[in-house]
Amino acid sequence: MSVNLQAKFPGFDIKSQEKLANYTNTQVGGPAEWAFWPHHVQELMNVLEFAHSENLPITVLGNASNLVIGDAGLKGIVIFLSHLNKIEVTDQLIKAGAGAALIDVTQAALEANLSGIEWAAGIPGSVGGAVYMNAGAYGGESADWISSITVLTPDNEIKVYQQAELEFGYRHSLVQRTGDVILDATFQLKPGEFKSIEMLMEDFNTRRALRQPLEYPSCGSTFKRPEGYYAGRLIMDAGLQGFTIGGAQVSTKHAGFIVNVNQATADDYIGVIRHVQEVVAQKFEVQLETEVRILN
Repeated sequence: MSVNLQAKFPGFDIKSQEKLANYTNTQVGGPAEWAFWPHHVQELMNVLEFAHSENLPITVLGNASNLVIGDAGLKGIVIFLSHLNKIEVTDQLIKAGAGAALIDVTQAALEANLSGIEWAAGIPGSVGGAVYMNAGAYGGESADWISSITVLTPDNEIKVYQQAELEFGYRHSLVQRTGDVILDATFQLKPGEFKSIEMLMEDFNTRRALRQPLEYPSCGSTFKRPEGYYAGRLIMDAGLQGFTIGGAQVSTKHAGFIVNVNQATADDYIGVIRHVQEVVAQKFEVQLETEVRILN
């Protein structure tokens, strides 16, 4: 390692050669050359400015819930935004840091009698990830309720985007092409009644528990929904439910999920993903695109 970040930034929460499998929902992933947890935006700005000046690769993660990181790990700096997790409620607005858990935001909405994001009650991702991927479930999605976001641009400037500027689409947003680092998002919700909100959240969580393989580590829903089809149904009809490479398996509970059933590696995961794509393409002439991000 030609650059010693710990020496450059004494007192910052920085680790070298940190095993990323300890932080991902799949429980796979090799080491980060450097792992960094900023506690304040200024710390983030300082490290990013240095990284750009040294041409160090940057990977920004929230809860690392919807990705597969390669067994070789990641070069440069892996930034975890988990400490940028402040949640503020003002009237019908909830402003949440990029590292805040979506589950915590839905709980804050419940306590404030605010409705609209009940669909996110059981999603394990972060606010930043929800913006980046335009996360959604049960007929709702982030784009419906986000009024603005704050980002750090590649030029290390703080910028605010309004909802209309964010180019939201199916599992897509503007920040996927700009290279901005999401700092926070503001949700515009609507008044509701505590018991009704709570019952809806419980209903969604019950549905998830019944239909999704929550008992195993996974990267969540693996594939995007192809137009006119459901990915899980195609995979099941292709006879792939239970297909296994190493410790990674197409879930026997929900074919749209690939789960870590026995100390899987990233290569196991990626192998299952590629095999599923090939078989579904051969049998049905449908190209499955990954919803999960593969970083390797």
